[in-house]
Amino acid sequence: MAIQIIGAGFPRTGTTTLKQALQILGYNDTYHFKDLIADSKKLRHWQELEDHGKTDFNRLFEGFKATVDFPGYPYYKILMAQYPEAKVILTTRDVDKWYESTSKTLRKSGPQTLIAKITLLSKMIFNSNLRNTFKCIRFMKKTYLSNQFNGKFDSETHAKSVFFEHLENVKSYVPKDKLLVFDVSDGWKPLCAFLNLPIPKEDFPHLNKKENFHAMVKGMIEAAAQS
Repeated sequence: MAIQIIGAGFPRTGTTTLKQALQILGYNDTYHFKDLIADSKKLRHWQELEDHGKTDFNRLFEGFKATVDFPGYPYYKILMAQYPEAKVILTTRDVDKWYESTSKTLRKSGPQTLIAKITLLSKMIFNSNLRNTFKCIRFMKKTYLSNQFNGKFDSETHAKSVFFEHLENVKSYVPKDKLLVFDVSDGWKPLCAFLNLPIPKEDFPHLNKKENFHAMVKGMIEAAAQS
């Protein structure tokens, strides 16, 4: 199954909402970081992409029609070469809200206190699924928060400059007829027009707000610990 939609926007720019919207429109399934956590064995494919710029795309995206968010967004150029007919959606949002959201969610994903870390490490010793889940989280923090921002995400000025630089890089690289720069607050109209699809009767989704992010991550960790 070929990927038809490539998401090139940073995490915390409405990518979970976009995933749900695309699935409502028939792009089942749409790959997202949560899908990597759910099937952490596929981390090796993303590590291959990071290290060598290639992997077994058929195995990586088996059953998927689209990809958004991390881990796919950094490799949008490679994915465009692999899937030349695919369209690209660049999600964006107010930069101040993006930085605040990322700082309070992804920046602090995983256990924060010493006791929580020790408790989790003790569980990981006997649980390979939990170890693999945290390998995925470490890969995200290294590839996105560290590499993308040159280890300086905590500098708000620097992080915001990288945010804008990424937007301009995508816009200059992707042909205009294949690119939608999309703020999810704009809803169905621009998305459906870009994809040449009718607007669904159901309301446009709005998911993964910062107040429920940590509950979501906690749930994924607990699920891995019990499996």
